[in-house]
Amino acid sequence: MRRDETPAKTQIFQFKLDSASGVPVYRQLMDQVRTGLASGTLAPGDQLPTVRQVAVDLAINPNTVLRAYRELEIRGTLDSQQGTGTFVADRKIKPDEGERRRLLEQFVNDVVSRAGAGGFTLRELADELNDRITESDERRK
Repeated sequence: MRRDETPAKTQIFQFKLDSASGVPVYRQLMDQVRTGLASGTLAPGDQLPTVRQVAVDLAINPNTVLRAYRELEIRGTLDSQQGTGTFVADRKIKPDEGERRRLLEQFVNDVVSRAGAGGFTLRELADELNDRITESDERRK
């Protein structure tokens, strides 16, 4: 929920874990917040679930959630307010280039793995991506 809305207006962001990914849990949480921002699922002012709620929902240690929230706060992505909760910061964050690269590589590895598990070749995947690029370029004209 946003700071300026009533609880009934919005659904609180929910995290999901992929135990097979090999990515540490706190990183998965951080990545999901960043992905939510990039996709528009999260916007400045949106409230995240409490540390305790995330820990209970995902059956993980609350310190893991706290670590993710603190790192995102240090990077300027989140603001924590004692007594009110943790909110998406209302400022534009310039991502660290090394971190952006790491996230992209992780995303590509995940897509390639899923495509391979689905029986698709890299060429088929690349062709589909190129088709999407062409469609996107045509829409922008």
